[in-house]
Amino acid sequence: MKIPISRRLLCCAELTPPCGTVADVGTDHGYLGIYLLQSGKCAHVIAADLREKPLASARANAAEFCVSGQMSFVLSDGLHNIEPGAFDTLVLAGMGGDLITRILAEAPWLEGGPYTLILQPQSAANDLRRWLGGRGWSIRRERLVRDGRFLYAVMEVRPGEGRALSPGEQYVSPALRRAGDPLYPEFLARVRRALELTVAGITQSVDPADLERAEYYRAALEEVSAM
Repeated sequence: MKIPISRRLLCCAELTPPCGTVADVGTDHGYLGIYLLQSGKCAHVIAADLREKPLASARANAAEFCVSGQMSFVLSDGLHNIEPGAFDTLVLAGMGGDLITRILAEAPWLEGGPYTLILQPQSAANDLRRWLGGRGWSIRRERLVRDGRFLYAVMEVRPGEGRALSPGEQYVSPALRRAGDPLYPEFLARVRRALELTVAGITQSVDPADLERAEYYRAALEEVSAM
């Protein structure tokens, strides 16, 4: 039976390195973890979710695909109920960049371990990249995937060896520029157009706070245009 997994989750699976245990936080239906197990990418999956209903769905799907013995199911807000060292790779997919940032900020022990993070923000990806760079985390690889009408970015991140990113790099990371992704030109055009609209909207404001924000967006637009 074929696993009904989305293109964006397949991209997450492709960036996941072979390892012992993957923690899939915000697992929902559990299909990513099931796919990783069946493809041999990992030996065990911790499927975690904030709500019991998605966990029940993940349990049922794990049983259907005969991988229940290789999965554990944890009711958890982010990483609060998952022990440090319990996994090698952490996947946070299908949630906003602000929520991903909160989950990572509430688990500072990640910075001291040999963890790999696979991050797929649905929104606010620039804010997530800014936070990662500010903490010294490095985006090793970044890929683009089309799923329906949307383009999503998927990042492989490691603690350490990173640096603060410029405004433009927060929208288009150096890793993404290096990747040679076939979707890159379309993605770059979308980012540039969104920044143009943002700058045009903010510059009409008389709020001093908006004027400060406008400088940030202008700097980002100038960099992205140069790319």
